[in-house]
Amino acid sequence: MADIRVTYDKTVDAAYVYLTEPQARVKSARMYPCDPVDVDGMINLDFDEQGRLIGIEVLAAGSKLPEYLLQSAEQVRRVGSDRSR
Repeated sequence: MADIRVTYDKTVDAAYVYLTEPQARVKSARMYPCDPVDVDGMINLDFDEQGRLIGIEVLAAGSKLPEYLLQSAEQVRRVGSDRSR
């Protein structure tokens, strides 16, 4: 089974599923937003210049992805955020 990198920002409840090799630095050439009505939320698909799917952004990830996946994801923390405000 292949390892898939997943990052999760709990502050904004957004996750990103990387479908490239862990060390690869592939840039997105095109983003396709899925219809939020059809998926009951916002999911964006990122494609590289050759049209290959390289990643999936999931907003409202807490309601879209399994809890075990979010628990094991790399936690993203925003630099400079002040949670005391």
